[in-house]
Amino acid sequence: MTESTPRAARVLGEHHYALTSTWTGNIGAGTTGYRDYRRDVSITVDGKPEILASADKPFRGDPSRWNPEDMLLASLSECHLLSYLHACVTAGVVVVSYRDDAKGVMRENGKGGGAFVEVTLHPQVVVAEASMIDAAERAHVQANEWCFIANSVNFPVRHEATITASV
Repeated sequence: MTESTPRAARVLGEHHYALTSTWTGNIGAGTTGYRDYRRDVSITVDGKPEILASADKPFRGDPSRWNPEDMLLASLSECHLLSYLHACVTAGVVVVSYRDDAKGVMRENGKGGGAFVEVTLHPQVVVAEASMIDAAERAHVQANEWCFIANSVNFPVRHEATITASV
């Protein structure tokens, strides 16, 4: 389906996303050798701030820029957060604070590639009242079922939540 596809012909519930990734790391010799270029990338989406990205430092990247592994972890964390807030609203839970210290493990395969093998989210949630804690804990299960990104990866996304009440 292209952008010119009429709305009526689009699949109900199907969403399309587009961005532009531009390599900006040519330092004069292109990719003549593995050490002859930077891994710098500019990622743009119409109407949004540019993201300056690179490879992770062990892969000759710029550690001051976002790398694909960071962005995958961020996508999983934010998707769970947004799905969780929705699940809490439907369960009558009032969330007043949410912070996640997400961690992921990627393992190289020795052949130049690798894959994430797991991600663990560590949400620290504060709810309005102690009576909401049980429902807030159950909402993590619902959020995991709703999270588009977690449902798109082939490794486990675990949750080790801490939930407290503000009063």
